[in-house]
Amino acid sequence: MQYALILIAAYLLGSIPSGLIVGKLFYGKDIRQHGSGNLGGTNTFRTLGIKAGIAVTLADILKGTLAVYLPVIFGLEMHQLLPGIIAVIGHMFPIFAGFRGGKAVATSGGILLGYAPLLFLLVVLVFFLSLKISKYVSLSSMIAGVFAVIYSLFLKDPPLIIVVTALVLFVIIRHKANLSRIRNKTEPKVKWI
Repeated sequence: MQYALILIAAYLLGSIPSGLIVGKLFYGKDIRQHGSGNLGGTNTFRTLGIKAGIAVTLADILKGTLAVYLPVIFGLEMHQLLPGIIAVIGHMFPIFAGFRGGKAVATSGGILLGYAPLLFLLVVLVFFLSLKISKYVSLSSMIAGVFAVIYSLFLKDPPLIIVVTALVLFVIIRHKANLSRIRNKTEPKVKWI
């Protein structure tokens, strides 16, 4: 029963719609009605600005990190990555926002921050390097994800390899429309880097 409660808690944690909360509370906007219509950090940056974007991205990262620590906090023998991936599912399909959530990038990163901090730092580095070159947030997210899979192979941690691979597949699937826009040269580019 305790294990089920941890997984439910992880899903509910992931379901907290940071972008919706920040947008409605501080800006009087439902960001689902603006930009890409997505609840994640990228659309928050584009729709509400830098401060809101940073706040939402950090909140989404922390959802993944906290989920990874739920078994430790409650003293349960459960692999930490399991509630982490459940939190990502909650982020993508949040019960508190009509099951229309974000694309799982920041929350996936939060799992890495909690479980493999060095890998998290390297993924962030690859993300920003790719962003500097390409100017596409979506493409940089996918490239960073592929790097995470490759790097995790060297760590010889089978659960991490499986979870990172699953997370990257989630991210790529959720960015299918972005890939089409990149091919058609209609995907927005960032200008601040």
